[in-house]
Amino acid sequence: MDEECPFCRLIEGEKDAHVVYEDARTIAFLDENPACVGHTLVVPTAHRPDLLVADAETNAAVFETVRTVSTAMEATLEPDGFSVFYSTGPIVGQVEHAHVHLLPRYEDDDISLSLRRTALEDETARELTDRIREEL
Repeated sequence: MDEECPFCRLIEGEKDAHVVYEDARTIAFLDENPACVGHTLVVPTAHRPDLLVADAETNAAVFETVRTVSTAMEATLEPDGFSVFYSTGPIVGQVEHAHVHLLPRYEDDDISLSLRRTALEDETARELTDRIREEL
C-alpha cells in the first residue's frame, strides 16, 4: 500500500467510495468526478503504478473485472456501447495507481475521445515495424 495513494486508501477502507464490484485482486467503483452516468474505475487492489509492466495475473484480473462490470452495466443502463481506456505516465493522470476507465456510451452523449489522425506512410511503417520486432 502507498500511504499517499487515494486508491490505496480507498482499498484499505480509509476513504469512501461507491464500490460496484470487488474481488481479491480488483475493485471497481464509480468515479467521483464522472464524465457520464456509470463512469467506473477498475483498479488492481495491489498498488501498481502501471499496468503495462504489471504481472500477467494482475492484467488478466483487471480486464476480467472490466468485462464483469460492463456486462452488469449493459443489463442495468442499456447503453449504446462503451469506451474503455487506460493511460499511463505522469503526463496523462493525477493518480499514480493503475486504473481503467469504463464509460457507458449513448448516441447523444457529449463525450469526445477522438484522436487526430494522419495517414501512415509505408516507409515509416516498415521502419517502425522492424524496430519494434527487433526489441521483441
